[in-house]
Amino acid sequence: MSLVSFPVPPSGATLSSNGGESVAEAVDRFLDGIKTKTTRNSYAETLAHLIACVGAQAAGVLDPDDYAAVMDQWDGTAAATWNRHLSALTSFTTWAQRQELLATNPARRLERRKPGRRSDRSIPRIRLDKLFGDDRQSLRERLLWRMLYETAARAQELLSLDVEDLDLEFRRARVRSKGGAIEYVHWATGTARLLPRLLRGRSSGPVFLADRRAPVSGPRAPAAADVCPATGRGRLSYPRAEYLFKQASAALDPHGAGWSLHQLRHSALQHLAQAGRTAPELQAKSRHQHLASLGHYVRLSDETAARVTAEADPDARRRPR
Repeated sequence: MSLVSFPVPPSGATLSSNGGESVAEAVDRFLDGIKTKTTRNSYAETLAHLIACVGAQAAGVLDPDDYAAVMDQWDGTAAATWNRHLSALTSFTTWAQRQELLATNPARRLERRKPGRRSDRSIPRIRLDKLFGDDRQSLRERLLWRMLYETAARAQELLSLDVEDLDLEFRRARVRSKGGAIEYVHWATGTARLLPRLLRGRSSGPVFLADRRAPVSGPRAPAAADVCPATGRGRLSYPRAEYLFKQASAALDPHGAGWSLHQLRHSALQHLAQAGRTAPELQAKSRHQHLASLGHYVRLSDETAARVTAEADPDARRRPR
């Protein structure tokens, strides 16, 4: 019987107690190769749970049970959240197989979930106004929520902003979108009034900061770019921001579960569509590459369809002058 040895790890790699390159070392190399910051941060969140689950295990012996243990943490979440974390694992797996670290696919038993269609993805404007004006919430949260709605940006795009990315005079910010493109998002008066208050005394570092100072060493120490040089606090994470929004919005949500940050993007685009904005205008706001993608976000009511039909009816009785 022939034996297949583990590939020789690159120079400087850490060997696990089981032999071969450790999962932590492999994850670091994988993330280092991702140039898009938002993608790297999203994948890092998922893969940190993988490292926590397997410890010092070698990457070459990862199996379906290891991946199942990681994904169990998001078993009760929305399909989009489940699929996002599964995509991180499958991307790492594909990379590891190309590096000859894995001979099999540990994600082979896991399947993507089909998002359920919901007619209430959009949050009513009157309820958003209550959230935005709730003084019981911190300035950071109220600004983030309002900014997400006014820009119709993705949450990770805004959470990745640094002070240097902001153009306060023209009410816009430079973001790195999906695919790594550099684009601009634009906000309105509500954000313009709150933003200087949040930035007071700061000229660099992350815009949205965590509540505590970031550790300076150890496995939880963030990258230098994710730490405010003035306060020592780290960048606010997506999971923490999502949790706070769900907690704050649960009382206003008819289902009692609270809303997701991504629903602010849904709401902004749908409210603009209801106000009569054209598809090209919505595309400019959302920064989708294809108009067809807007259908996922904008679903107008039956009343809108009836009104459009009536207004376009050539045989409708003309109103007297």
